[in-house]
Amino acid sequence: MIVLVTGGMRSGKSSYVENRLKEEVEILYIATGLITDDEMKERVRLHQERRGNRYRTYEGHQNLGQAIEEAGEKVVMIECMGTMVTNLIFDYCPDIDHASTEEIRALEEKIVEDVDQMIKASEEKEVYLVTNEVGMGLVSEYRLGRVFTDILGRVNQKLARQADQVIMMVSGYPLTVK
Repeated sequence: MIVLVTGGMRSGKSSYVENRLKEEVEILYIATGLITDDEMKERVRLHQERRGNRYRTYEGHQNLGQAIEEAGEKVVMIECMGTMVTNLIFDYCPDIDHASTEEIRALEEKIVEDVDQMIKASEEKEVYLVTNEVGMGLVSEYRLGRVFTDILGRVNQKLARQADQVIMMVSGYPLTVK
């Protein structure tokens, strides 16, 4: 089962999923973020403190399908698809401002391959995917922002099609989309 939880920043996505999982004993938490400064370090600490010790944490943003397959836990929470896409963009195409249209297309195909592997690995698990909704904002004036929005928007659409349930968080309240 796949549950996609989307919404804006600080809309309550993570706490919603954590609340849904409060009765679960063993959960694999896949953290896709990278600690790059003290602020991010503090955010991670607060998330870890809130989750408690029922979660085993896997830190990474590549080959998530393999991490899911190898997990002993039947329940998986991935936080967050937007951060994963961002990190993969920088991994696969570090000079996005000078990338050709063909390189951008290949970048998206590689990211979609990673997502497809993750979806396939999720067939025998209960997977909660947290993502950022990017379809309600302005078009970025920067190429990186436009590429990110395009790729994450299409990844979110793909995930929503595959998901058994889609929840949109608005100001801390869940709206069932699917």
